[in-house]
Amino acid sequence: MAPDVSVAGDDVKVNYAAHIRFWRRNLKTFLPRHYTGNDANRMLLGFFILSSLDILGDLPSALSPEERQGYIDWVYHCQLPEGGFRPAPVTNFGAARNDDNKIWDPAHLPGAFFALLNLVVLGDDLTRVKRRELLLWLTKIQRPDGSFGETLGENGQVEGGNDSRFGYMATAIRWILRGNLEGTVDGIPDIDVNQLVKCIRSAETYDGALSEAPLHEGHAGFTCTAIYALSLMDRLPVSKPDGRVRGLTNLPMTLSWLVSRQTLTIDEDDSMDTLGDETDSAATCHDAHSFVKLQEYPSLQGLNSFEGEPDSHAELQWVGVNGRLNKIGDTCYAYWVLAPLFILGHEQIIDKRPVRRWLLEKTQHMVGGFGKASGDHPDIYHSFLGLLVVTMFGEAGLQDVDVVLCITNKAKRHLESLPWRRKLLGQNEEQSHETGG
Repeated sequence: MAPDVSVAGDDVKVNYAAHIRFWRRNLKTFLPRHYTGNDANRMLLGFFILSSLDILGDLPSALSPEERQGYIDWVYHCQLPEGGFRPAPVTNFGAARNDDNKIWDPAHLPGAFFALLNLVVLGDDLTRVKRRELLLWLTKIQRPDGSFGETLGENGQVEGGNDSRFGYMATAIRWILRGNLEGTVDGIPDIDVNQLVKCIRSAETYDGALSEAPLHEGHAGFTCTAIYALSLMDRLPVSKPDGRVRGLTNLPMTLSWLVSRQTLTIDEDDSMDTLGDETDSAATCHDAHSFVKLQEYPSLQGLNSFEGEPDSHAELQWVGVNGRLNKIGDTCYAYWVLAPLFILGHEQIIDKRPVRRWLLEKTQHMVGGFGKASGDHPDIYHSFLGLLVVTMFGEAGLQDVDVVLCITNKAKRHLESLPWRRKLLGQNEEQSHETGG
């Protein structure tokens, strides 16, 4: 992704050294006690750490060849004999595993998704992945309404959530292992693509967003992952109908909802209600009653713009992004809101500079990483997504990324160059060179 000229050259900088130290510390040492409750999500945490170091260009230096192979072997240690992956080794019974107790050690959709991504980032060729078994299992965790669960319970019952996050992870696994081929491939049936698209459409809200389920409130995370799933299935809207079931029935409204997630409420102190106070003016923006503080740090341009005008809260040096109406800005939602705009080809409708300044001046932490909000300590989740956003903006010194898979394009090109995958997709050697393989 090429650098964005509207962002490049700004005086606020990414603290590369601090970010590398932060992610190496997470990789090489025990995580803080706050992560103890996430022990069953180690595949997820590992992905955030490895992909972040890859984005920073530090992964080759951070891992010796022996360490890299050790991590690859660890991921395969979490692969089940019947196919699929557990999200961590905590449920592995080892030699004691049998037909009676294996229900407590099941294949797990997020576990499989992050396992595959970890292997790709680490440069593995995926030849040890039980691909047929994993793809067959994928068809079994899709419900009749098109949604996907997380795992299979007793008697093949689909268990877990049913929102677009799981649809996204299922379509990503499908894309990694068989590309966009629809229908039966090598005797392996496909998921029901049309039914998943209909399921996604059923969760569209009146204001253009997508929700967890029909009639629920629109949410940026669900909107983003739904758009990702549609993208991975090649089912985003097109200008002319082509007979295929496609998602997003009102694209302009969806774009409007995403753009409206920008906010000046970037600090808890900003959320004071100012309706009707003496600072209300025509110069304030549409949600001015939900914030009060930003005039504390005016830029020279902002001062000049409003010279002689009534006092205003709407100085746009920093702009946060929220995930729902009337919420404070949150680092992770900068990703969940802006990434869909990139995928839909409309990233230009947001001014990236004040969003970048908010991330780098307000939530980037002095020890590295990003916090959830202004002044918060960094955590792995928000640090990864904050780094992805500034990378999407074309930040110099960071590896360009594939927005949907959350990995570097270098890692994606490695995946696309794998011989077994090229053969499956009918790609010859010449096509591989064209795609950078």
